[in-house]
Amino acid sequence: SVPPQGGRKHPHQEFIQIDTTNVLFIVGGAFSGLDKIIEARSGSSGVGFNAEISPASERSTKDIFADVMPEDLLKFGMIPEFIGRLPVLTSVENLDKPALMQILTEPKNALVKQYQKLFDLDDVELEFTADALDSIAELALARGTGARGLRAIMESVLLGVMYEVPSRSDVGKVIIEKDCITSAAPATLVERVGETPKRARREKPSEEKSA
Repeated sequence: SVPPQGGRKHPHQEFIQIDTTNVLFIVGGAFSGLDKIIEARSGSSGVGFNAEISPASERSTKDIFADVMPEDLLKFGMIPEFIGRLPVLTSVENLDKPALMQILTEPKNALVKQYQKLFDLDDVELEFTADALDSIAELALARGTGARGLRAIMESVLLGVMYEVPSRSDVGKVIIEKDCITSAAPATLVERVGETPKRARREKPSEEKSA
């Protein structure tokens, strides 16, 4: 049961009953520090006379988290009642550059597509070169921010041109190249050829009416 407006429960409050029979609960997170607990339990110990003992430094974070046990979560600070409701424990791989590139371009709501749609509202085409996308992924890896850092990088690169383009009816295309990412070079603005932008066509009737 949950409160109708959310928030914390109290005895004199009405509750809404929710059937969780067909609800799958997924608990995820970085769990910073859990790897140290797992290492302390199993990272440097071997079993049997011929067991190989590998230094903890040689094990990747993914391999360490693959050995997680309920007792590790208990030491991490979770209560037993909560741990008992998590029957399956698993770990995921760290994002590498190809994975970050896929996040940038492939999903239906990929970051690149979101910004392209934003520029399209002003009838301006937004293009990223392959080197630019590669540099964005590399920068996110270097910062250690993963997929969350991609938006921050994109925002810092496009912030200036996003303010400039709406006031420039002569701009038809914006090209983001590698230098825009690595050395904060300005984006390449390509002059519009031919048809009047949609923004100007929308503004014209209102201007005539006010006149």
